[in-house]
Amino acid sequence: MARLAVLSYHTSPLAQPGTGDGGGMNVYVREMGAALARQGHSVDIYTRRDSPAQRDLVQVEPGLTVHHVTAGPTTSLPMKELRLWVDDFARSVGVLMGCNAKPDILHANYWLSGIAGHWLKHELDIPLVMTFHTLDRVKALTFGEASSERAAEEERIMACSDAILASCDIEAQQIVDFYGANPARVHIVPLGVEHAFFSPGTKAEARRALGMPNDESLLLFAGRIQDLKGVDLALEAFIEVRRRSGTGHLAIVGGPSGPSGRETLDRLQRRIAEAGVIESVSLVAPQSHQLLSSWFRAADLTLVPSLAESFGLVALESAACGTPVVASAVGGLLTLITPGQNGLLLASRAPNDWADAIEHVLDPAVSAGMAQASATMARRYTWRHTAEAISDLVHRLQSGALLLCP
Repeated sequence: MARLAVLSYHTSPLAQPGTGDGGGMNVYVREMGAALARQGHSVDIYTRRDSPAQRDLVQVEPGLTVHHVTAGPTTSLPMKELRLWVDDFARSVGVLMGCNAKPDILHANYWLSGIAGHWLKHELDIPLVMTFHTLDRVKALTFGEASSERAAEEERIMACSDAILASCDIEAQQIVDFYGANPARVHIVPLGVEHAFFSPGTKAEARRALGMPNDESLLLFAGRIQDLKGVDLALEAFIEVRRRSGTGHLAIVGGPSGPSGRETLDRLQRRIAEAGVIESVSLVAPQSHQLLSSWFRAADLTLVPSLAESFGLVALESAACGTPVVASAVGGLLTLITPGQNGLLLASRAPNDWADAIEHVLDPAVSAGMAQASATMARRYTWRHTAEAISDLVHRLQSGALLLCP
């Protein structure tokens, strides 16, 4: 068995998903680490301390430990300021590793952790596995010009990564096309879902537990409140559905994230009031990962109108609960949703088109079949399979030669 050092610099796997910088990556790092530990590996996750109350070590479960590392102020910082403390983080992690058994593999998550991982790779002479989660040059297709620093760092990290993990074939191709990465070092390792929590259940009981109405359709948006996730489109589509039918409820579960998150939330609240749907829209604080499954079971469908998604964990977890998804035709969502079978995909961002899709999925003649197909599709994805794929890769890297920088 191997010793894995996992870097998650900018957000902790113990943080609440759906607020701040916490999202699918938090779930990925924690669930992947736990699955690897259950296979007998020793997994140490290093993250930046953002509160003085955080303990140095948190034993999550046997074989899985989270280390809070001081790098800069012990408070939450905006993303642009986090770059200033990456080098301090890398050096501090290096000191901690020097005091304990040397890891066999480094696994860095997101480009900021990749900077630290690249430095540590050469300090310790051990292989670097990289998962980016989002790519700057891909995001630039939606939001305009890429950040020259971030894109250059991503390219530099890729050139020296012994393995790059992609969640699906679409992301793998983007890594090659946008960054010139060697395809032989790009490995497709899909994410998983914890079926003990995310599984079909009784809709009426879930709604009763959550205090949601049981006499009208319930639409769900679950994710961070930021422009990237398209929450404005979810609201506009619901307003149109409500205008047509005079019924329905929308639950928006999540908190503001990023530099414009609060502005996005304020805009949502104004639009809700302006459209006269205050009684029909619930703004719900971020939920614990396990409790989120109740929201998926309660909903008739989940909206994922993201502008970009490398994988789309929310869509997978919704499907695992037997809840169809109406989503943007982008990124990994293209691999999770088969239009007409377990949901619908839209290239359009017109609220009318989304309202048409919602009404189609809500049709009782359609929804039952989609619910069954959603749960069936999701059963293919488990964290155990994710861990097995990473374990196999780790063993191959341990027996191979270390990649040197170009």
